[in-house]
Amino acid sequence: MGDYRGFLKVNRQTPTRRPVDIRIQDWKEVYNPQDINELKAQASRCMDCGIPFCHSGCPLGNIIPDWNDLMYRGDKREAIARLHATNNFPEFTGRLCPAPCETACVVGINGDPVTIKQIELRTIEEAFANDIVEPMIADRLTGKTIAVIGSGPAGLAAAQQLTRAGHTVVVYERADKVGGLLRYGIPEFKMEKSILDRRIYQMQEEGVRFRTKVNVGVDITADELAARYDAILLTIGATNWRDIEVKGRELKGIYQAMEYLPWGNKEAHGLYSSKPENSQKPETPINAYGKEVVILGGGDTGADCLGTAIRQGAKKVTQIEIMPLPNDERPSNQPWPTYPMIYRVSSAHEEGGERLYSLSTSEFIGDEQGNLKAIKVDEVKMENGKFIPIPNSAKEIKCEMALLAMGFVGPEKSPLISDFGLELDNRGNIKRADNFETNVENVFVAGDAGRGQSLIVWAIAEGRSAASAIDQYLMGETQLPAPISPTARPLTV
Repeated sequence: MGDYRGFLKVNRQTPTRRPVDIRIQDWKEVYNPQDINELKAQASRCMDCGIPFCHSGCPLGNIIPDWNDLMYRGDKREAIARLHATNNFPEFTGRLCPAPCETACVVGINGDPVTIKQIELRTIEEAFANDIVEPMIADRLTGKTIAVIGSGPAGLAAAQQLTRAGHTVVVYERADKVGGLLRYGIPEFKMEKSILDRRIYQMQEEGVRFRTKVNVGVDITADELAARYDAILLTIGATNWRDIEVKGRELKGIYQAMEYLPWGNKEAHGLYSSKPENSQKPETPINAYGKEVVILGGGDTGADCLGTAIRQGAKKVTQIEIMPLPNDERPSNQPWPTYPMIYRVSSAHEEGGERLYSLSTSEFIGDEQGNLKAIKVDEVKMENGKFIPIPNSAKEIKCEMALLAMGFVGPEKSPLISDFGLELDNRGNIKRADNFETNVENVFVAGDAGRGQSLIVWAIAEGRSAASAIDQYLMGETQLPAPISPTARPLTV
């Protein structure tokens, strides 16, 4: 390493966020750029440890110490080459991944870990700024054709890898634009969509073909796809959202997070407005302006709803979670280098709202017109693996808009699944073999559709691994890397 004592001399320092009162007035990303010399100092904290556990913390197997050292030395070209060798989209993971690599950092055993995520992000942004990121066009075509269904991170990663291997790849997306949840589920203040479009352009230059507004299983059948392509990869995600079955669920004003968030992104791009004073634009169909909002679910999706509601001008926002308040420190049963369940404050949580824990929703309460006006909750405790209501703890929270951000339970049971005749496992995911192949010959599955709801870094790793399996299936051999198997699990307890 360039400075093998850096971790002893330099304290951890992350980029600053724009002031809350300024950033909630727009939809731009919340972070200020970090001075390059400060970033190099942070990179110097990566110690020359004998076993870099950050490798095992990252599903992609990123060679983290290498590009940390290269950025410290200022070798931006070699740094991005080393990063791109294992990660197709570091500009996505550098913004959206919760960084399990950092919780596995050796420095973090008894101190603050290296700012791996920020160094990763700055490595790719410096590369784009200096025109180092160029299309990688295959030397020759194999004559094999592949359809990728779904354009989220798993589908994009697989499509890029397979195109670079010389195959002709067509990506089908049922929405009007490419990107899946990256475009319609991730708020603009976490990742501006110009970042996504920039990478899509590179992929098009490499030869990837995109077909939007095509609902496979409806607009085109499985038989038609099978006749056109030598292999088919399903990367349709786990978009079957978890619902709640309590009295009053039918009331007006209750929405799933993924019914709400896409409208926020469209508003961020100026297509709609939630502000009544802006009469020049159509009103955002689902918006939080002037409302008392309750978000059910304390995870990242709930935080995305929180930040969106604040920017739309919600009167009050409350985020409730059925789990108890996490500790600030690692629990004893989640030791280093596992990913700990600790109390975390996202940028959205800094901006406002109230967070409540150990609460379970028992009823939605409406007015005479059928509109939501409050929710009834009970305090709960865990007994024998179940949440038990605490007697006499019920209370009402005023609520004019409820957002359900409680996770997902597998892929949608759409015509696509029945049209292909796909088998599902006991968790409702698409069943697959060790080579990512489904029960239908030459039909493969990767990402959340096969493993269940997970992190973006796992989706990219699965897309890369499935691409390797498909290349092997079609050509009898492959040089594409396969970072994980379908049965790989996170480094956690």
